Amino acid sequence: MRVGFNHRYHRALQKAHDLVTSGALGPLMFLRARYGHGGRVGYDREWRSDPAKSGGGELIDQGPHLIDLARWFLGDFAEIDGFATTYFWDMPVDDNGFLLLKTADKKVAFLHASCTEWKNTFSFEIYGRDGKIDINGLGGSYGIERLTYYKMLPEMGPPETTTWEYPMADNSWDTEFAEFLEDIRLKRPPSAGLRDAIEALTIIERIYRMSGYDHHA
Repeated sequence: MRVGFNHRYHRALQKAHDLVTSGALGPLMFLRARYGHGGRVGYDREWRSDPAKSGGGELIDQGPHLIDLARWFLGDFAEIDGFATTYFWDMPVDDNGFLLLKTADKKVAFLHASCTEWKNTFSFEIYGRDGKIDINGLGGSYGIERLTYYKMLPEMGPPETTTWEYPMADNSWDTEFAEFLEDIRLKRPPSAGLRDAIEALTIIERIYRMSGYDHHA
């Protein structure tokens, strides 16, 4: 069963995964990511604010994409900590979710999903012992999709810097669906499957319980 984690198929994330897999960053240490809505008048009266329809707030809206991307790069998380709360919007679901996730070998993902950004935001940074990747934007209202690779030099100091920009339209859904058709044709398991969804939602459910939210009452 395929699960729709289309963010894996954004050009910048695909490029980042290729760089990490090639060993360009060396052993990974941690990553830091933010994803958020700017909000709009009446946002707290839309379907996202109704737990019966949405299942929760921002943490279960944009949060799963951050968690899935973090697992895609770092692997499974053994320790889960975080906090979800409602700071601004008049709604019974969260408008901010903060996560600190650790793998068994202490690689860390520091994630923040928010709908109090005031300007749509996507930022994803991956840190290795030999370099860093900084991704900003997803196209459209999130700004031009851009990846910058900082390569540490032996003498350290200012790194060697390479930037890729992807100003074209978002093709992540098309790319994902094309791969799904290939999965069916080749009878192969999908790269983003049911277990990935379960892992992300298990983390979110735990943070909600820790934060006092009960969206299933």
